[in-house]
Amino acid sequence: MKFSALSFLALVSSVGAFAPSYVAPRNWALDMARTPFISGNWKLNPQTRDEAISLATEIAASITDKSPKSEVALFVPYVFIEAVMGVVGDKLNVGAEGVCPEIKGAFTGAVSASMLQSIGVNWALAGHSERRVIFGETDEYINGQVLKLLELGMSCMLCIGESESEYEQNLAGAVCAIQLKKGLAGVSKEDMKRIAIAYEPVWAIGTGKVATPEIAQAVHAECRKIIAAMYDQETADACRILYGGSVTPESVDGLMAKPDIDGALVGGASLDAGKFARIINFNA
Repeated sequence: MKFSALSFLALVSSVGAFAPSYVAPRNWALDMARTPFISGNWKLNPQTRDEAISLATEIAASITDKSPKSEVALFVPYVFIEAVMGVVGDKLNVGAEGVCPEIKGAFTGAVSASMLQSIGVNWALAGHSERRVIFGETDEYINGQVLKLLELGMSCMLCIGESESEYEQNLAGAVCAIQLKKGLAGVSKEDMKRIAIAYEPVWAIGTGKVATPEIAQAVHAECRKIIAAMYDQETADACRILYGGSVTPESVDGLMAKPDIDGALVGGASLDAGKFARIINFNA
């Protein structure tokens, strides 16, 4: 179900009317510094090691010489990381869906950044809405994850986005600003080279509701302005901001055509090799 024009205008208002009246088509020549980043988040899927190997093998096979010059990553459950690494080779990165900000100690069930690094992991998610809402991870905890990953020379994808109730109250811009500023607290300009941002409107994750490319572009542009204010324009222009929220083969081309959308963090469609292959091979 797509939102009405009225809903779109409300969202634009919520971030300070930052959307321009005209958005030029994407000029890829000007965006070469921001390599597109297509990533999949498997969440609590699939159910067996064999299924994970089969899915990863099919996804890796879809990356060919004819694919867009993008970075591709799969964020998979801890127990499947090494098995997936073994079948994808150097075609894509394999990352973790989360990390504990502590390195060692009495933290039953936790997995540290150093543990992940020891098996070759370089990327991890932080701040995904499901971790915030279901597991109660706070902005301060998420910031700890970000800082620990950077401390060890690893990279982090910081997820931000408003809930449905926040969206309905026209708070999208304010929520993203708070989550960016708190999540990136203590992160230096130099370390921002190892940060990617994933904007995921929670109301569009697995709900059937669709954030149009125009809505996504408007929020991404505002996020880039916030990063510029926190650091400088150079840092903002270099930072990759991905969109997540029911990304499909049908929606990816329109999203990737927008100038401030640098990739996608894909949930459900990344569990279907055919669908994810189409997303990886978007029309640039």
